[in-house]
Amino acid sequence: MFSPDAALSVRISPSPNHDERRDGVAADLLLLHYTGMTSSSAAEQRLCDPAAKVSSHYLVYEDGSICQMVPEARRAWHAGVSSWHGDTDINSRSIGIEIANPGHDFGYPSFPTRQVAATITLCRSILTRNIIRPGNIVAHSDVAPTRKQDPGERFPWKRLAQSGVGLWVEPVAIKDGPVLKPDDSGDKVTELQKALIEYGYGLEATGRYDEATKAVVTAFQRHFRPAQVDGLTDVSTRETLRKLLLARELLTLQPEKAPAAAADTTPAPQKHHAPTP
Repeated sequence: MFSPDAALSVRISPSPNHDERRDGVAADLLLLHYTGMTSSSAAEQRLCDPAAKVSSHYLVYEDGSICQMVPEARRAWHAGVSSWHGDTDINSRSIGIEIANPGHDFGYPSFPTRQVAATITLCRSILTRNIIRPGNIVAHSDVAPTRKQDPGERFPWKRLAQSGVGLWVEPVAIKDGPVLKPDDSGDKVTELQKALIEYGYGLEATGRYDEATKAVVTAFQRHFRPAQVDGLTDVSTRETLRKLLLARELLTLQPEKAPAAAADTTPAPQKHHAPTP
């Protein structure tokens, strides 16, 4: 048993599935999941089962109650094969939150208001103890785009950012225009891949719109352009990514003036499932 890290109403349910963070690295990522199981209590049992060899630091139930299973100082086993900004040991540098939701395989209901509010409160508490930049508050699908789709397009990332958790820009409206799609190749594809890599996604700039590129674009859309998730890079997807990179740059240069949720960072006209790792 251990004492909860968060000064919240948190129940402790210790999981044996954790170890030391690599080289004593501090957590600089906050990684959000959904449980992907029909029962939230079954998800908690699995996260605490030594045979399962999976865990997370926290589990947020549908009613807003919170369970902590691993101390924040320890390395929980939640990310699996993953990558962000070139680092593949995401477990060592992250704090993981599982959010009880059956996920895409079981109807994928909306996240209850109380659950979202509790998740925001928990995230804000974690941010008081760990230095985590807004751009490093990410989805499981962001770090493992070819394997995962959680917490998915119904998760209210905008609301979190408006509460000081994560980075968000208003998606550019979907409209007609040139589309990059699988089997395309050339400089435009390379430019897209480099922009996604710059934001943090694990991808190679091959100049070919391959399955890995489609998976990363799909993950990006789930998080930042959820109105249409199809893995195709239309004008909306491309321009939303550009706005997001600009918002992150402004946040780095002027943190006191650039809010995490940027309503619009377009320059002015010139005069411009189961909880498995």
